[in-house]
Amino acid sequence: MTKKSSKPSAESSTPTLASASLQQIYAELLTRIGEDPSRDGLLNTPKRMEKSMAFLTQGYTQSIDAVLHGALFDVHYDEMVIVKEIEFYSQCEHHLLPFFGRAHVAYVPNGKVIGLSKIPRIIDVFARRLQVQERLTQQIAKAIEDAIQPQGVGVIVEAQHLCMMMRGVEKQGSSTVTSAMLGVFKSQQQTRNEFLSLVERRR
Repeated sequence: MTKKSSKPSAESSTPTLASASLQQIYAELLTRIGEDPSRDGLLNTPKRMEKSMAFLTQGYTQSIDAVLHGALFDVHYDEMVIVKEIEFYSQCEHHLLPFFGRAHVAYVPNGKVIGLSKIPRIIDVFARRLQVQERLTQQIAKAIEDAIQPQGVGVIVEAQHLCMMMRGVEKQGSSTVTSAMLGVFKSQQQTRNEFLSLVERRR
């Protein structure tokens, strides 16, 4: 009786898509686009890509509750709080190309305020995921509303999208503006106009 070899065949040792590491997948991607992942300049690129993607999508592993822990304060203040010109960087979920810009966030407290440094962190939790700008804008507003139940929240996001600048229509000067208005920012025109005028003053 012929004894079967205990050594795995070449076919069985080849990783499947499900079992392949991210670095193996990135190396295969480089091959598919016509590159040689074994050449000097690309030897460590799969490792760098894995590390880079982990950072750019770390929002999936973060929670708003953890970000805001210990940073909600009881304050008797009922005028508008606004933090503007907050830089952010995200990735378009349609083409995995960056979009980036600035967010302007305002809210009218209802007994509680958020530590100012936490507002940019809220933005980063949602920006560091695969995104569309419209959803990003809504998520920021809803997170603040859920956290402190303010009288209202206003968010304006202005961004440039490389999927429009590098490919497709290739329009270099274009920008996209989205807004989310909740509570008094939606129901009271005076509050909304005050927010818009404060954002416009930077120009």
